[in-house]
Amino acid sequence: MLGRRALLLAAAGGTLAAPAALRAQGWTPSGPIRVIVPFAAGGTTDILARLFGQRLTETLGVSILVENRGGGGGSIGADLVAKANPDGQVLLFHNSTFSATTAVLEFNNRAPHSIERDFAPISLGALVPTVMMVHPSVPATNLAEFIAWARAQPSPPFYGSTGPGSAGHLTGEVLQADGNFRMEHVPFRGASLLVQEMLTGRIPFGGDQLSSSLQHIRAGSLRPVAIRSTSRSRLLPDVPTVREQGFPNAEILGWNGFFAPARTPEPVLARLQTEIAAAARHPPLAARIDELGADPGGNSSAEFRDMVHAQVAALRPIVRQLRLAPE
Repeated sequence: MLGRRALLLAAAGGTLAAPAALRAQGWTPSGPIRVIVPFAAGGTTDILARLFGQRLTETLGVSILVENRGGGGGSIGADLVAKANPDGQVLLFHNSTFSATTAVLEFNNRAPHSIERDFAPISLGALVPTVMMVHPSVPATNLAEFIAWARAQPSPPFYGSTGPGSAGHLTGEVLQADGNFRMEHVPFRGASLLVQEMLTGRIPFGGDQLSSSLQHIRAGSLRPVAIRSTSRSRLLPDVPTVREQGFPNAEILGWNGFFAPARTPEPVLARLQTEIAAAARHPPLAARIDELGADPGGNSSAEFRDMVHAQVAALRPIVRQLRLAPE
């Protein structure tokens, strides 16, 4: 497992963190640490935040309080952290939607914060595959078949995402533009809410991180048609990526990671990064992450920052080309 994890982190611009013996000294939390998850409870980001919180409670010696602040494709919860005191007591646990909402809100001059200026990336929590799915009533096993079905409908079908300007919203708009067909966007406050509506068939197409939907895919209640991440999932090896299916602009590396407010002192960031990286390598937590189809993180703050900023830079021209609005 370690070899695969190291390779994936290298592909994401990161390496495994330094040994625990090199842990930073000089900062101890003064009380409970609030970890803001900018989506509704029950999705992958929420699950991972709570798994990390359990381990960090043990190693930092204070309670980790996970708070769900959904809305705005994650921008509402993120803005709370951007404006928090930079003392290490309030953190953000976000995912790759952060990159998409940043590009969309910036393009529309509606960004309440800057991902580059207002946040200090701490460390990658996990690399998580993302998947596009259909309800079983849709006769499609890949994107070409779904698009053919969508074109044949008397009115544009609905597609769901985890919020306006989210990675799922961006993917849906890219598919429409590059596939020359129409859909209607329905945003939700988190993956769990989106999946509930997909299970009913009211939302025939949508997607998010794989672990949010894996049990339903295995049960046959939802059908995967594409992996949105940069490589196939080991849990769904027969499902091709969006790039393999001719939609490279819909590709986005799936990740979850920790951020602090900008201007958080370096000793605070160093201690947090060390503990988060150690938690990602802790065998019980690493095993749970693996069960979710993800790969544990733990790269340096600089490596995580470079990965996220590069992703935002790659998405900005796509958003400009689509003239994507946050609705």
